[in-house]
Amino acid sequence: MESGVASVSPPPSDPLEAFPQQNLEPGDIAVLVLYFLFVLAVGFWSTVKTKRDTVKGYFLAGGDMVWWPVGASLFASNIGSGHFIGLAGSGASVGISVTAYEFNGLFSVLMLSWIFLPIYIAGQVDMYAGAIFIQQSLHLDLYLAIVGLLAITALYTVAGFAAVGGMEGLQEKYFLALASNRSGNGSCGLPREDAFHIFRDPVTSDLPWPGILFGMSVPSLWYWCTDQVIVQRSLAAKNLSHAKGGSLMAAYMKVLPLFIMVFPGMVSRVLFPDQVACAHPEICQQVCGNPSGCSDIAYPKLVLELLPIGLRGLMMAVMVAALMSSLTSIFNSASTIFTMDLWNHIRPRASERELMIVGRVFVILLVLISILWIPVVQASQGGQLFIYIQAISSYLQPPVAVVFILGCFWKRANEKGAFSGLILGLLLGLIRLVLDFIYVQPRCDQPDERPAVVKHIHYLYFSMILSSATLITMSAVSWFTEPPSKEMVSRLTWFTRHDPVVQKEQVPPATPQPPTLSQNGTPEATSTSIQLEIVQENMSKTHSCDVTPKQSKVVKAILWLCGVENKDKEEPVGRVEPIIMSLEENHVVKTLLDINCIVCITCAIFLWGYFA
Repeated sequence: MESGVASVSPPPSDPLEAFPQQNLEPGDIAVLVLYFLFVLAVGFWSTVKTKRDTVKGYFLAGGDMVWWPVGASLFASNIGSGHFIGLAGSGASVGISVTAYEFNGLFSVLMLSWIFLPIYIAGQVDMYAGAIFIQQSLHLDLYLAIVGLLAITALYTVAGFAAVGGMEGLQEKYFLALASNRSGNGSCGLPREDAFHIFRDPVTSDLPWPGILFGMSVPSLWYWCTDQVIVQRSLAAKNLSHAKGGSLMAAYMKVLPLFIMVFPGMVSRVLFPDQVACAHPEICQQVCGNPSGCSDIAYPKLVLELLPIGLRGLMMAVMVAALMSSLTSIFNSASTIFTMDLWNHIRPRASERELMIVGRVFVILLVLISILWIPVVQASQGGQLFIYIQAISSYLQPPVAVVFILGCFWKRANEKGAFSGLILGLLLGLIRLVLDFIYVQPRCDQPDERPAVVKHIHYLYFSMILSSATLITMSAVSWFTEPPSKEMVSRLTWFTRHDPVVQKEQVPPATPQPPTLSQNGTPEATSTSIQLEIVQENMSKTHSCDVTPKQSKVVKAILWLCGVENKDKEEPVGRVEPIIMSLEENHVVKTLLDINCIVCITCAIFLWGYFA
């Protein structure tokens, strides 16, 4: 006998919807709210505790970090939400080839501490850094995010591998993961036959192996050995040994992305082929809003479908933390370079208040530009976020990297050669970048009518061309022009890093000269007295301007957000003295670090050979 009250079944969900009925539950929302309250508390605490209203308090790092915070900050500054989304998406789309970027970075981060950092220390390079981020928020916010990401990622990675039958099941089912709505007998939507190989065909593949070995290495060296976001983490270490230990820790952790990002992306394609592996532009537009493909939803799809209530909210919270840590590093470093190197050069007498406001405003401009750039990212490189990032890097980074590396290892390199090589390389890179924006990569079902320079020259091969052109130009111009003096290269190259430190002689204060008499017998002012009078006049004007009416509450709120506090008398901006570590190392510690470095390199070579 049927029941008088029929049970109401939920309406059937659209099979093409990316996240059907997987909205955040109250438990997930509660976790997110608690996390944001925690972040706000940390931010206000850092604001109160640190002197963020001064250039030194905001831009300079302390130089007292031990090896494990250095390693964690190196890994966290590199791995952000873009890596989780991009690496998993590329894994779902083309397989494990993108792991080459992580394995390549393993060698580069070791070169940072063993080769380049001694040059920076010998040359007394002072890299500005965000003290608020490194010394305060880093200990709580960033480490919590990294631990949470690794722990929860390990959980859903195990769950995903269990769902597909382990590694053997993944290798079998990945090639069968086709969208049910795939039309035609073409190659659109089909997995690559070399999906489980890193080294691929040098002509027809998505990542040719010569480009991986040579074209990928130069941008990697630029990022890990010269980029301020990374280098300032190492320069914040207590000494060179702690910096090496941090690099070793980051190098070992660079193995993790293959297992916690790339493989889970491939698992997501196996479990959800209709959404992740969609091949028809109209269907992809319906699934994720991007007709180029939906592989970038592989990671969030796996998280929201496999993780239980509560853990989904926690995962989103730590993803936001990773995103915030990456953006904090990039925005802080970019604003520091613009403010301290460019704006301070244009306005050398700028006050601290002006420098702090300019830095904050520049960050706001970067945020606006980033938001406006999102449609360009969606339409590029078949919708693969990570590949788009690497392609842009291959057009802009090689000239800077070659000029810097050659300057570190060739004493004959001079300013004219560096300038010529840099201008030529950047000009060629910008031309290729503009061509890529004009001639967008066609979809799988469309004919490729792009120019030959865009169609047939892979971006990694173009990186090799840029590097060679910059190297030849810089070497030729430097060789046929006057060499730099010995003082200019002392302690600034690998071969001169042990030169004795030359102390600059103190210039004695100028003694006041007696006033000269003019023809009519009156004292005649000298140039020095005129300059002193001008300075005193400017100071009197400044003091007269100090008596200003009280500021409104709105102005005070804006200044407080910019980290500028009202002072009775504003102090002049002085040279911020950096804390420079020493090249001296304990012999036993140095030996242990060198042995550990050899072990790490050996493991990396084994992984290269195993997955190649």
